[in-house]
Amino acid sequence: MLKLLTAAQSREAERYTIENEPIESSELMERASHAFVKIFIDRFPDRKKSVLIFCGRGNNGGDGLAISRLLFDEGYQQIQTYIADFSENSSQDFELNLERLQEKDVSIFYLKQAADLDFYNADFVIDALFGSGLNRPLQGEYRELVKKMNQLSAYKVSVDVPSGMPCEGEFADAVIVKSDFVVTFQRPKLNFLLPISGPYIKDWKVANIGLDENYIQSTPSPYYWLWKGGVQRFIKARQPFEHKGLLGHVLIVAGAKETLGAALICTEACVKAGAGLTSAMIPSSGLTALNTRLPEAMYFNREDLSDADFEKYSVVAIGPGLGTHEEALGLLKQILNGFKKPMVIDADAINLLSKHPELLQMVPEHSVFTPHMKEFDRLFGTHNSWWQRIETARRQAKELKAFIVLKNRYTMIFSPGGICYFNSSGSPAMASGGMGDALTGIIASLISQGYEVEKAIQLAVFSHGYAGEQLAQSMLVVPATALIKNMPQVLKELLPK
Repeated sequence: MLKLLTAAQSREAERYTIENEPIESSELMERASHAFVKIFIDRFPDRKKSVLIFCGRGNNGGDGLAISRLLFDEGYQQIQTYIADFSENSSQDFELNLERLQEKDVSIFYLKQAADLDFYNADFVIDALFGSGLNRPLQGEYRELVKKMNQLSAYKVSVDVPSGMPCEGEFADAVIVKSDFVVTFQRPKLNFLLPISGPYIKDWKVANIGLDENYIQSTPSPYYWLWKGGVQRFIKARQPFEHKGLLGHVLIVAGAKETLGAALICTEACVKAGAGLTSAMIPSSGLTALNTRLPEAMYFNREDLSDADFEKYSVVAIGPGLGTHEEALGLLKQILNGFKKPMVIDADAINLLSKHPELLQMVPEHSVFTPHMKEFDRLFGTHNSWWQRIETARRQAKELKAFIVLKNRYTMIFSPGGICYFNSSGSPAMASGGMGDALTGIIASLISQGYEVEKAIQLAVFSHGYAGEQLAQSMLVVPATALIKNMPQVLKELLPK
């Protein structure tokens, strides 16, 4: 998996690369600017479009000046470059790129105050005021300039980070450039992966600028980027003499009379992700639906639970559509009393544990909790920010010796070892009912097939998102049933060629 870095660690990676490649800082800036321009041209190839570029006097502004020059060289003729001239201080690389730009036929304007900016109808605004080095809210004229930039109707593209946004940690202020697209360097910034960035970033892309990867991967960080290449290193192909008895048996405890859909979705996802055997402990009223929709699954009568032989099951998944009534609580208690292997605990099982926290001590080690934000807060207390949730999740995963899968656009996986993995796959098109039930079934299925729990979660979360991502290319909304149907093909595709 790829390490994710804080802003300070990213600057250290730049410093290390400059000293050890070796490369001049101005050359690294040129490399970054070329990477930005390539992505910009690929996405916006019409050279007739007008571009306004706003530059600070630091290195992010130096990037902006270099981008202005390079876009001009690529044939973009309608470029106007604005320098926020609110300070006498400027970086050496800014001054170098200013000299280079002055040799081109590009209009350069110096803003002595934000009020000097006249509204101009342009197609694009490129924001290069401040990069990752900013660690405080915008003040004075910079603050006023960003307010005016946000009023421009142009499509806004930020260089590395929207100006005013911290790369990690809480947002102390809301005056931040509202970007339509961000080209960020080497790694996504941590705050890009949290909903707090939503009002300020519609889309982003990472540009590799050649920082030393060995140094980055050796940097101490609890944050990792879960990506396709990472899971391809451990996904397993089926072997010639494998049979269903070697691929595990999952018991799914889910559903109530009114919420059988969640149980059926979870069960079908488990089957389609490859579990050798799947048994569904659902209300008897759902037996016909189970046999009709999913004849591959077996039925477990809840009345027989007291006589269950838990040893024959590889993993238990419990919670989707289960309800929080007394019968559901009784089922949860019986399962916790009898099953001592890792469990996947979702939805109403989490809600029951929230109401009966004394049962948490009965949850087997290396079990998996799969809450969404509200379920997480019910279980672990109310939080005022996503960074508070991250801190709590890391602490609780250690204390419970369990894994926590906090579902989101970039789902987070917290391990007992204190690691937080951000999942790279997925799409907003997956924001529909049943997606979490499907994920629970996939996680349980992969655990049953013999993957280590941590790897099973990683593969499940990534493949679940990857399946939805693929379908979203042709579907505005991806239903859980469509995603489940696509799972066998997706798992096959993820096998290394």
